[in-house]
Amino acid sequence: MMFRSIAAGFCIATAAIFVNAQQPAPLPPPEYSIKENYTKYEYRIPMRDGKNLFAAVYVPKDQSKTYPFLMERTPYSAGPYGVDFAPRRLGPGPDFAKAGYIFVVQDVRGRYMSEGKFVEMTPHKPVKKSLLDIDESTDMFDTVEWLLKNIANHNGRVGIWGNSYPGFFVSASIIDSHPAIKAASPQAPVTDLYMNDDSYHNGAFMLAANYGFYSSFKQQETPTVQPKKWDPFEYGTADGYQYFLNLGTLSNIIKTLEKDKGSLFADQAKRDTYDEYWKSRNISAHLKNVKAAVLTVGGWFDAEDPQGPLTTYQSIKQNNPGTFNSLVMGPWTHGGWQRYDGAQIGRVSFGAKTGEYYRKNILLPFFEKFLKEKDKTTANKDSRLAEVYAFETGTNVWREYPTWPPTSALKRSLYFQDKGKLGWSAPTVATAFDEYISDPAKPVPFTAEISTGVPQEYMVGDQRFASTRTDVMVYQTEVLEEDMTLAGPLSPRLFVSTSGTDSDFVVKVIDVYPPEYPEREVTPPVAPVKDPLSARLVMAGYQQLVRGEPMRGKFRHSFEKPVPFVPGKIEALNFNMPDINHTFRRGHRIMVQVQSSWFPLTDLNPQSFVRIPEAVAEDFVKATQRVYRSTGQASAIEVLVLGGTK
Repeated sequence: MMFRSIAAGFCIATAAIFVNAQQPAPLPPPEYSIKENYTKYEYRIPMRDGKNLFAAVYVPKDQSKTYPFLMERTPYSAGPYGVDFAPRRLGPGPDFAKAGYIFVVQDVRGRYMSEGKFVEMTPHKPVKKSLLDIDESTDMFDTVEWLLKNIANHNGRVGIWGNSYPGFFVSASIIDSHPAIKAASPQAPVTDLYMNDDSYHNGAFMLAANYGFYSSFKQQETPTVQPKKWDPFEYGTADGYQYFLNLGTLSNIIKTLEKDKGSLFADQAKRDTYDEYWKSRNISAHLKNVKAAVLTVGGWFDAEDPQGPLTTYQSIKQNNPGTFNSLVMGPWTHGGWQRYDGAQIGRVSFGAKTGEYYRKNILLPFFEKFLKEKDKTTANKDSRLAEVYAFETGTNVWREYPTWPPTSALKRSLYFQDKGKLGWSAPTVATAFDEYISDPAKPVPFTAEISTGVPQEYMVGDQRFASTRTDVMVYQTEVLEEDMTLAGPLSPRLFVSTSGTDSDFVVKVIDVYPPEYPEREVTPPVAPVKDPLSARLVMAGYQQLVRGEPMRGKFRHSFEKPVPFVPGKIEALNFNMPDINHTFRRGHRIMVQVQSSWFPLTDLNPQSFVRIPEAVAEDFVKATQRVYRSTGQASAIEVLVLGGTK
């Protein structure tokens, strides 16, 4: 959620507070001067309950025509403050300022220069009995009403956009929305914090990312401007794996931030079941009566919000027939579509500047179509927008579909087989299993990099460091004889047992490159190398993570009421992983890895049935894990296949 937009670092405030992400290179000077072409105004806009919300409004100096509003509501500051100061860019892409809009950036309630109390993921109120029954939908409605009455030279149309936490505010604002809102783009929207979103994935707490975010994102006494500088949280080490391992228990980790009364970390870490706190914050349950055209955007390799865009798209589609509802999924990290070229992540190339293509050919045309065309029914063919734009990784091409997942995809199962094999045939042996020992004192790391945060590259990271561990089970297909495209969700269907009373099972789906995979050409150094260089990362045999997901075993029947394992008893463990659209090329292999820790991406499971936020050192025990691959207990990954199956 929050650490989500922060990880992307796309606005000045956002970049400043995410202290754990690797910082991108400085941007070149903008090609288009905001100060030369726009006049800035600042307002405190009254809400129905008497509070005032701050907004910065940027109006084109060319007043010869009218313009639509394009608005972002953010908890990360609408700064820079003061009418003499302007940001480097306005809008969700570099071409928007030149296209001409009235830009509005607003501090949400209880953040920076806006009054009121900030509420994490403000619960939506379907029934409003008085002016005190406010939520993000009412704040947006009141803001739009004020803008229409008080800002000149507008055309009566409003567009809204936001990435990550601001994406949540977009989703919340299109419910029973103001009729002037004609277009909305929730991007990587925080949607259901507990359900495979920022805070929990299948009951496992996303430790490193939440810790990094909440060490900086705190409650504020408002109104207040940005601090002159942001003080990063001091880990005292560059090694996050060792930092968290030394602290040991989640309760010890919570204590490191709990002394800061403004921190919200404990609220997330201590709420380990899907209770009313989380349910009330699931905005997808309320995405009804949506009248604006919607373009939801997400990234296949988004470490923070991979599920939010998919859930948002499906919910709007189900609840709002007839509303224009489009989905864009590209090969991007969190918010990478906003400012990066999108040509590669780490060592994995996508063959083209996918971010640039999206901004020019999908995003800008979407807002131009719904905010500027006078008669949408006579729009020319060039303004046609598909329902689904899904970049297909592996082959590196954009695909258009009438819905997602593609209806032509066929459901099949990849079964775990003897001697680490993976195939389409179910096992026929009566009793067979693979076994490993999971030790919380030596958890499997989620990346080979040394970092205190969550390197965005881990989502396509090389898994060879994990496949050699004895506590990681590895299964792989024979070399593929033809391309194999998986499009849609991945669904592990496991049969497991444990010697403990609770355990995590992490499943990773991996693209194994051929052993003869050629190296890309590298520009030689200008000067002769005089000293030995570190070893080069070889792409031959690269094990690219395509999708990984944990499942906390105690929640196998319910996320509300956990139940222990009976030691040694074989049980079904079924769960879903976020969708992919990936082609495993001919000559590659499909690999599946199974393990019981993914540290410190997720918190440690003590492997005994206790409330993990209250677990003590003595609760952490080794456990013998078994994954079964026999008749009637055939562990597999259920997939949706397009194309060949050899």
